[in-house]
Amino acid sequence: MAKPAWTAFPHDAKGFTYAGDALKKAWPRLHAGDVEPYPDAKRAAALLKSAGKAAPKGLDADALADALQEAWRAFHRGDFKTAFDAGEALGPVGASVAVKALGIHATYLVTGDAEKLKRYEQAAKLAEDAVKALPGEANAHYRHAFALGRYSQGISIGKALKQGIAGKVREALDTTLELAPQHAEAHTALALYHAEIIDKIGAMIGGLTYGAKAAEAESHIKTALKLTPDSPIAHIEHGNVLMLLHGEKREDAAAAAYEKAARLKPADAMEALDAAYAREQLE
Repeated sequence: MAKPAWTAFPHDAKGFTYAGDALKKAWPRLHAGDVEPYPDAKRAAALLKSAGKAAPKGLDADALADALQEAWRAFHRGDFKTAFDAGEALGPVGASVAVKALGIHATYLVTGDAEKLKRYEQAAKLAEDAVKALPGEANAHYRHAFALGRYSQGISIGKALKQGIAGKVREALDTTLELAPQHAEAHTALALYHAEIIDKIGAMIGGLTYGAKAAEAESHIKTALKLTPDSPIAHIEHGNVLMLLHGEKREDAAAAAYEKAARLKPADAMEALDAAYAREQLE
């Protein structure tokens, strides 16, 4: 059976290489959204200890740190296949970069709906394994929520609600924010959780059945924008939340949010894809 193709990053990646010490220097900006800790030797040692039997064999902390840094460099320059392969090979301790690479690539560079769903399912399974091995890692829970959330959008929110996926997404996001209250991407995802449910089944039933509230959606997206004002995806999802909650009444404000996203200077390949998507939606 042929392996699925990985479409190459379609933009200029010259400014996204982050060789040597440049990665550590840029890390706070690159990971403002997901608060992923920088994978130095101390961090790698902690991951190895926490993972226990699920840790990769034959790697000490220095070797794991080097492997994770190289995987993240590949991710940031848009070499998503290399990032995924490297992360997946490390098992649960590499799941954060593997799932992010798989998910972002599927979101923007996979065209077939069936293939997208297949990759989101794969990402969800990798993240689920990471949650079991590393329950104290905020991004294990967040990547699980991200993959399930994208899968839900692919099959329709209505179907996802019937299958009970919404509850799993909410639980994973709540856990993420318990572990990392400043996790901007989790705040963004929770804003969408509330807004999408309200849009699909209404404020009353959504509130009673799933705890979905417009005020919560607005609060979470406001927090995300405050934490990551330079992140294109925060502004894109702000526009989406406005449309889901208010429709045409807030169309101008939603368009302004997309325009802001399109104008921002991307720090890596993911943000370049986010900004390009915002520009396409405005055309």
